[in-house]
Amino acid sequence: METNYWAILVCAVASMVIGFVWYGPLFGRKWMEINELSADDLAKREAMQKSAGPLYGVQFLLSLLQIYILSNLFQWTGAGDKAVWTSFFLWLGFVMPTVAGLAMWNAKPAKVRWAMFLISSGYQLILFLVYGTILSVWR
Repeated sequence: METNYWAILVCAVASMVIGFVWYGPLFGRKWMEINELSADDLAKREAMQKSAGPLYGVQFLLSLLQIYILSNLFQWTGAGDKAVWTSFFLWLGFVMPTVAGLAMWNAKPAKVRWAMFLISSGYQLILFLVYGTILSVWR
């Protein structure tokens, strides 16, 4: 089985689209609130928008790396039709505990830490399930 670079690229684009929706219309207000950001503060918003372009580029490259590794892991283990389940268990065993640890040791109040954890880990879960689906269907 060869690496399907088109599937990897589609996964990376999907990750950006999901991120825009997740941290925009779905949870954007809550995310800004727990990070003490105000949509009304024009100066801060302009500064954030200026710095966002390069960060989106870096995030896209990091997504490509993550998906490439995941794709190769599927090949090495012969995950095939079980790629979605494999993705879920990778999220459950590695991603979710890492995100939980980052949230748990954050200096913010417990309620805020839980909100950060749920939003971030939920986003990662959706990503991993989408990656598993695309990579298993488009071999």
